[in-house]
Amino acid sequence: MKTNSQFKQYHLQVNTELEALKEVLQWFEGLVFPLVPQKMGWQCEVALVEAFTNAVRHAHCNLPQSTPIDLEVELLPNFLEMRIWDRGRSFDLDAKLLKGEQEAGSMDKEGGRGLQFIKKLTDELQYLNLPNHRNCLVMRKKYASSI
Repeated sequence: MKTNSQFKQYHLQVNTELEALKEVLQWFEGLVFPLVPQKMGWQCEVALVEAFTNAVRHAHCNLPQSTPIDLEVELLPNFLEMRIWDRGRSFDLDAKLLKGEQEAGSMDKEGGRGLQFIKKLTDELQYLNLPNHRNCLVMRKKYASSI
């Protein structure tokens, strides 16, 4: 990380609409790119875009556009952590990843590769089903791993 300051935490809330991606990108690029190596910034941005579009298209597909999606970025001493909260149906991340690996060779499958992509771009991936009817996708990227 290019700064010696203590951890930094940022939060953004947007509606469930793909058009909000522009706001998400401006927010993320403005706070992360000045502080991390460029390659790491791009990897994290791609993972965040994929996770956000998954929340809109899948988690919130049957919810009103006014349903909020919360995004949080924390710049910690050894890694950057990104979290996306949704209010959709929960799922088993490990089972989805396994299914994606098994279907990886299938040319008939058009979608479903997003989580695999996120996993490859990050160092840690976790999905939390929280008691308040919210879910949180947690993505971590170590600073040294992108150099």
